[in-house]
Order: sequence, then C-alpha cells, then structure tokens
Amino acid sequence: MTDQTPSPTPKQPIENSPSGPAGHRSHPEQSLALALAAAKVCYDNFATDVMVLDMTQKTALFDYFVIATGTSRRHLHALSEEIDHMLQKQLNDKRISREGYDESRWIVLDYGNVVIHLFDEETRQYYGLEVLHSDAPKLDIAHLAPKAGPGPATA
Repeated sequence: MTDQTPSPTPKQPIENSPSGPAGHRSHPEQSLALALAAAKVCYDNFATDVMVLDMTQKTALFDYFVIATGTSRRHLHALSEEIDHMLQKQLNDKRISREGYDESRWIVLDYGNVVIHLFDEETRQYYGLEVLHSDAPKLDIAHLAPKAGPGPATA
C-alpha cells in the first residue's frame, strides 16, 4: 500500500490567500492573545513605539508582528525576558527561537504565530519594519498603554 498525498491543483491554492493557508489559521484567538500580551509587557516595561501589525493577509507563516523599541542593551534583555516569562510561564506557549540576544540591537522572539521584534532606536529606524509592512493593518492597542496618573500628591 502506498501513501498517496494529493498534489496541489488549481482548486487547491498554495499561495497566501483567504482560501489558502492563511485562511485556515489553527488558533487565531491564541495568536491575538499572545501578541496583545507581548505588547502589554512592552508597555509595562517602558518600551516605546509599541505596535502590533496584523500579518494574516500578508503571509501564511505567522499572524502578528509585535514591534517595540528599548533604550539600551540591558533594557532589551529585560523586555525579552519579561515577554518570555509572560508567554511561556503564564500563557503556556513555547518560544521556537530567539535571535540577536547577544548583539542586543534587534532581538527577535519567534513564537510561531507571533514574532516579536525588539529594537534599539537606531536599528529600528534603519530597518523600518513598520514602513516595509505599511500595508499590514495596525491594531489599536492604546488600551494596553499605562494611563497617565494625576501625578504625585502634594501635602
């Protein structure tokens, strides 16, 4: 007996389209939850220019990009570690890979359906991922940002 796997036909698209692989995401709610959790961690840890790009109509490889800027090597490491803690320990997801941690100018955390890019300011401007993917919808994540308080109380 032979294993017969059907080959793609014109009725079975292999390109990224709503009827192809991108149209059949395995866990879209989980992907969104991971992306929003990563963005929240970035805000909570003082990253700047935090954004989440919806990549579902651009590629079948992943659902969201989270992009944020850190102020120093130490800050980028802390962001990376806090995101890992939240996504792995609290949301029970598994990071597939991490790149750039030692160089600490652009750290990429790959969680499969969510890819998190942590940049220093100069590297983010140089590569311009949000410009490169300007046709990807930007999620409104303003509700995740810390609210400005009234300031210190005076006596």
